[in-house]
Amino acid sequence: MAKYLLLIHGDEREWAAMSAQERQELDEGHRAFVAAAGAAVLDARELEPASVATTLRADPAGRPTATDGPFLETKEAVGGYYLVEAGDLDEVMGLAARLYEASAGHSGVEIRPVVDHG
Repeated sequence: MAKYLLLIHGDEREWAAMSAQERQELDEGHRAFVAAAGAAVLDARELEPASVATTLRADPAGRPTATDGPFLETKEAVGGYYLVEAGDLDEVMGLAARLYEASAGHSGVEIRPVVDHG
């Protein structure tokens, strides 16, 4: 079994402006995902908005320098993640398709295999 990180990203303004019905659909999608994945979900979290993020990058002298917010200037930000264990990518994609963000026009789900150094 391999581990996969599902990064949920989207437009934070769209998430904040969601109607009660849209919020319910989003929540139902996450419940369906967790129910289908069961024990395969190793961890999951919603993240605070990108506006409270801090990014460390090297300055010209190679010293870490902190800046507010994410590094990239983009309207999309990572809003949460799932760490899952699955037999293959097709299995993970089938599960991730249950998430609201996979079919909403203002968001998406990035699936990344986790490197096993063991």
